[in-house]
Amino acid sequence: NGAGVERRTSAPPVNINLESPHFHPHAKGKNIRLDGQLRRATRKNSFCNGITFTHRPVHLYEKVRLRLTGVHTGWSGALRFGFTSLDPSELGAADIPKYACPDLVTRPGYWAKALPERLASKDNVLSFWADRHGRVFYSINNGEPILFHCGLSIGCPLWAIIDIYGITQEVSLLDSTFAESVGSSCLSAARLSAYLPQSSHDSANYSNNQLENNQAAAAKMANLHLSMPRVVRGLPSLLDNDLHFHPVRGSDVILSADRSAACIHFLDSSRTLVFSDRPLHLGETLYVEVGHLGLPYFGALSFGLTSCDPACLHAADLPADPEVLLDRKEYWVVHRGFPMPCSGDVLSFSLLPSGEVHHGVNGAGRGRLLCVDSSQVLWAFFTLHGVVNRLRILGTQQSSPPCTSPTASQSSSPDDSDSDLAFSVNRSSSASESSLVTAPSSPLSPPTSPQLPVSELPPAGKNGECTICFDQEVDTVIYTCGHMCLCNDCGLKLKRQINACCPICRRPIKDVIKTYRP
Repeated sequence: NGAGVERRTSAPPVNINLESPHFHPHAKGKNIRLDGQLRRATRKNSFCNGITFTHRPVHLYEKVRLRLTGVHTGWSGALRFGFTSLDPSELGAADIPKYACPDLVTRPGYWAKALPERLASKDNVLSFWADRHGRVFYSINNGEPILFHCGLSIGCPLWAIIDIYGITQEVSLLDSTFAESVGSSCLSAARLSAYLPQSSHDSANYSNNQLENNQAAAAKMANLHLSMPRVVRGLPSLLDNDLHFHPVRGSDVILSADRSAACIHFLDSSRTLVFSDRPLHLGETLYVEVGHLGLPYFGALSFGLTSCDPACLHAADLPADPEVLLDRKEYWVVHRGFPMPCSGDVLSFSLLPSGEVHHGVNGAGRGRLLCVDSSQVLWAFFTLHGVVNRLRILGTQQSSPPCTSPTASQSSSPDDSDSDLAFSVNRSSSASESSLVTAPSSPLSPPTSPQLPVSELPPAGKNGECTICFDQEVDTVIYTCGHMCLCNDCGLKLKRQINACCPICRRPIKDVIKTYRP
């Protein structure tokens, strides 16, 4: 019904250059990192100093399209965007401020405002453009256009401003398209932007600065504490110091000069894998000291062992989630269930010849943590999350291998049968289904189970269904009998019961292990 349409441009005029926009290679905030194609911009560290510009002026009605590829909660405020009539190439590094709002917008020739946080979800596509009336519109995921700003000067070239601020951590530039012109009668109240007033920008900047100052103060105290010698009760007086962190590590990890300590950034940290620079020996105990910020973040620490030599890995390929490594062909074991440690706690990890990994806290034993294949050469690895922002290797201690029979090993700790610690194991992708968690040489190899008449066996679920809930697929093996007949949820519930036993053979359950199929 065309009443509110002044004109429509479904395609640009033939004389308009349709070169896709890129980020300006030089005019950018000090925390901005650009990819090789200048199409993706990432803010490293902090919440600000993330201002970027397009490398060329944009045309009227040309949509600048951004995909929000990185969103990190914890800060206040989101992306700021708009236009400038001043060539970014003429800006020096000292001319680019911390904030687009209010620092840039108080200068002549700059127009920018904030995207509401509720619209700044990961993978949302933001489009914004200017029309011949000096109005700026934006839309989310090709939705209805929203009037964002008025009074733009259109008598000169306009470059786009993109301030990667607050919870917005990374954006990617997409190919441009052209917008239809919107008439005044189409601008209903629902399509007017509830833009942030200046006081809200100041409030977000103030809140973020306060949080960053708290982080910096806590980190300073933590690093000071890290450099001070400590006397820990229960820690052996003589430790070997030949084990350090491997140089190959997650991109967010910083190592000390001697590679005995690993620290991470704060809210922006995600890739935090660190490895030992040599394998653990059988009968060896590793001692590490943990520290954290003392701020209300979630998450703590993960520990694991792998047959993969870290020297064969590339830092850029290390994932944020260590469980992704379980899809690799090497042997990986990951434990994720650590309780929140106190800053300064000393954790110990002992690799026994039987394949059991025991751990302790401040000299007090906590029992069995994992069961691994001790026939393989195994490197230790950690991931640091949330409150835990540093880890220091105190040393190792080698004990003489105990002469323990497999039967004695299975009953060596009273905590074994009560353990409720979850862990994940993978085997080679060429392994059969039953060898995802066991192998003939592994301590997890199941002993011979008693044979029961067929009439006494519980009915098997169809299509590999769990024999308890008959709903989810079987993905969990029972240790030590080796039967694979449960889903992980039912396995964990069953293990918590007093005198828990296998529903197939009725042998006692010492643990349940989730498997990952290749």
